[in-house]
Amino acid sequence: MSHESEPLTPHLRVHRERGNLVLAFHGEIDIIAALEITPFLDAATGRPGARVVLDLRHVEFFDCSGVRLLYRARRRVLARDGRLQLVCAHPLTLRILDVTGLAEVLPPLSTLDEALERSEAVSGSACESV
Repeated sequence: MSHESEPLTPHLRVHRERGNLVLAFHGEIDIIAALEITPFLDAATGRPGARVVLDLRHVEFFDCSGVRLLYRARRRVLARDGRLQLVCAHPLTLRILDVTGLAEVLPPLSTLDEALERSEAVSGSACESV
């Protein structure tokens, strides 16, 4: 069950779904948006064993500030034995992920359901309660 929250910033909505914290980025992810998103992203990725999905399906523009957000989230989650999934289907954003090499270390999935299913498969029946 999805529990979409009110936007935390014009560029971020957060909800819990199937034991994962889903951070849905919206609009233009540039340096200003990144500054707004960083505190929420750090809170989401700072817990040991965090299961986080970054959803870029609603992103219209994505620059190097957005790439830095994704690398930061990946580093923080991995350092705390967590799991990070990325959802992205926009061709231009996928191209940025590919050119920067981020797609190799954080392969984007095309749907939120696919990301949540993969997370459940890794977790098995011992899903943490959120």
